[in-house]
Amino acid sequence: MYKLFRKILFKFDPEKVHVWVMNRLNLAYSIPLLRYLMHVRYDVDEPSLSQTLWGIDFPNPVGLAAGFDKSATGIDALAVLGFGFIEVGTLTPRSQTGNPKPRLFRLPEDKALLNRMGFNNRGAASAAPRIKRRKEKIIIGGNIGKNKDTPMELALHDYELCFDHLYKAVDYFVLNVSSPNTPGLRSLQEKEPLTKLLNRLQEMNNATGKPKPILLKIAPDLTDGQLDDIIDIVQETRIHGIVATNTTISRDGLYTSTKSLKKMGPGGISGLPVKERSTEVVRYIHQRSHGRIPIIAVGGIFTAEDALEKLNAGASLIQVYTGFIYEGPSIARNICKGLVEMGYTPNKN
Repeated sequence: MYKLFRKILFKFDPEKVHVWVMNRLNLAYSIPLLRYLMHVRYDVDEPSLSQTLWGIDFPNPVGLAAGFDKSATGIDALAVLGFGFIEVGTLTPRSQTGNPKPRLFRLPEDKALLNRMGFNNRGAASAAPRIKRRKEKIIIGGNIGKNKDTPMELALHDYELCFDHLYKAVDYFVLNVSSPNTPGLRSLQEKEPLTKLLNRLQEMNNATGKPKPILLKIAPDLTDGQLDDIIDIVQETRIHGIVATNTTISRDGLYTSTKSLKKMGPGGISGLPVKERSTEVVRYIHQRSHGRIPIIAVGGIFTAEDALEKLNAGASLIQVYTGFIYEGPSIARNICKGLVEMGYTPNKN
């Protein structure tokens, strides 16, 4: 059924479709009977998939990645689709419109998306009350970044502001320093600025008396040497984990024509083209850290088999985004059901 519906949706502008779908999901959730039916259709009840990580009880390992609900406006409607957790954002201190449209494109031949959204969101201060008011019992991660017009030398202050705004609202934080769509942002992945950023956030976190997990989201385009630096920094600053990976700026191996790609313009690619590299990064970090760094894997996950590949590579949790667009609202339930059928059980320690 969804594949037929997808054919219709794919005839229209991707960003307009996204807004339309979110509005319809929120409307459906607001109607008690439809909300009940959504729970019946999509709820995941698989106790064998539950695990405790960072002191948080995750009912299942399938999360919705940041970028889908940028301003935390659809948490409850998305929560009833079976996700074990939802990551909102990327949120910046101040509201911003993002890059000029069009800025989101489908690559159906590659089962991929290309975006240069530019952190369009309503701001962290605006999102915090909505997150607190959520009705569904769902774990929320806050993905945070800098405003586009904030000079790089003041980027740290933006992350501090986001932390302050969201600390009481979210269950964990993810620092986004790896989007290719905010000028200069990826330079924060370099050793010196990244160490300074993480140390400062950890200082603020510990000062609360009840520190929350802080994770770092990294790009798939890092070299092994850069990954080694990331591993050292994560262990040195004692943050809680890594999200691997963000979108790629690589255009290698795509079936979409060069002409079409040129017409789309710059941006990060997600979905199937990043699947292999994302798994490589997960495996590399897991092996080089001797399994001491918890990893949330994201990149090219469409099926239970894709999820199991990431989990076997060393991930503790997985997230979907592009897979959600291509596979539809049953993706979390289908992945969880498939993992159980394949005998997967998470490490409960």
